[in-house]
Amino acid sequence: MTSGAADSRRLPIISVRPNRVSRRLAFAAALCIALAGCATGPRTLSDERLVYNEVIKKTAEQQLLLNIVRLRYADTPSSLAVSSVATQYETVKSLGLLPFFGVVGNETGAVVRGSVLPTGTLAVTERPTVTFTPQDDQEFTRKLFTPMTLEGVLYLAKTTWPIASVFRLWLENLNWVSNAETASGPTTRDAPEYARFLAGIDALQTLQDRGQAVFTSEERDEIVGSPIPADRVDPRAMVEAARDGLAFKALPDGRRWALTRTRIQPMLRVHPAALGSAEMAAFTRAFRLRQGITQFDIDIEKLNPFPDTYPDEGVETLDLETRSLLQVLYFVSKGVEVPEAHARAGLVRPTLNEDGSPFDWRRVTERIFRVRVADGAGSPPPTAQVAVRYLDHWYFVDKTDHDSMSTFALMMELSRLELAGKTGPGPTLTLPLSGR
Repeated sequence: MTSGAADSRRLPIISVRPNRVSRRLAFAAALCIALAGCATGPRTLSDERLVYNEVIKKTAEQQLLLNIVRLRYADTPSSLAVSSVATQYETVKSLGLLPFFGVVGNETGAVVRGSVLPTGTLAVTERPTVTFTPQDDQEFTRKLFTPMTLEGVLYLAKTTWPIASVFRLWLENLNWVSNAETASGPTTRDAPEYARFLAGIDALQTLQDRGQAVFTSEERDEIVGSPIPADRVDPRAMVEAARDGLAFKALPDGRRWALTRTRIQPMLRVHPAALGSAEMAAFTRAFRLRQGITQFDIDIEKLNPFPDTYPDEGVETLDLETRSLLQVLYFVSKGVEVPEAHARAGLVRPTLNEDGSPFDWRRVTERIFRVRVADGAGSPPPTAQVAVRYLDHWYFVDKTDHDSMSTFALMMELSRLELAGKTGPGPTLTLPLSGR
């Protein structure tokens, strides 16, 4: 009996007691996970929206620059529109308690004590999906080849964009004075005509900078059809004309009336103080304009293409021939620098002066657009605002070249307006992305 009692005292005593600290830790972990789950949605929007915005903006700029470079090499342009961006976020939360046992010895024997450790996990999964639409359908091609309207050119002329930049980019000619028309397509062998246009536009820019040349418009009545005897114009005829946007107006002789339509006539107004200036003389001389008048009507392709038939005193009209977006892209592509190795290999058609010497296209695109080139190894140059890799070289717009940056921004905005991708019909490419 005594021996048995001694053996019973040597047996380990097992004591499992919940720990107050463990319970508090478990509660705190559960509270943190719950609060983190509630904040996941707003925090995700705050973190991710600008990331997607920046990526879409950057790739759109790279795509435009790549197409400009392609055109310099007589390559075909191609574009993909980002039709939609959809992303899903899944939050997985779990909370658990992990038993933990420890052995503590004392004079009476070994004691096994238990404790509980809280465990928790929070996982967020992102499943983004981006949909691309190839821009090669009939509507895209039509917009690419459609010249800009007169209203569009004048709208840009009334904005803060320099008139010289707008006209140099979007005009083929003015009063049949060529603005390097051969630059609006694949590179030709003969040097373009551009000096006279450039001199006249620079003079107009100076007048605009001084506030002495303003683009505006006025309402004018345009007679529709032949005059009508006054006794045939009654109230009923006037009402019917008004329904069609027309109106009857009496002619000066008082015996006849004319059916008229009101139209908006764009025009250029010049301050009288500018008539005797050197800039006004250069402007009128360059574009065969009549001197001594303060306003010129603006039309599109109304003058005949034979300037030698114009009156000796000049014309009173600014006649514009506009470019399409594709022609503009071809034009600015002449500002892409070509590596010597590419020129020697014949990858780009050379343009020659009359004496056979190479023509420098930078004379046409100076102060408006330039794409620099660097070796394709490694990363883009540190001063590149936007850069693309093509034929083992980096082509980039330098962020310190403010003229090129301004022109690129203008083309970027107008290409978004003109070439907004359609979501259908047509093939689309949808890519599920596993991560950023």
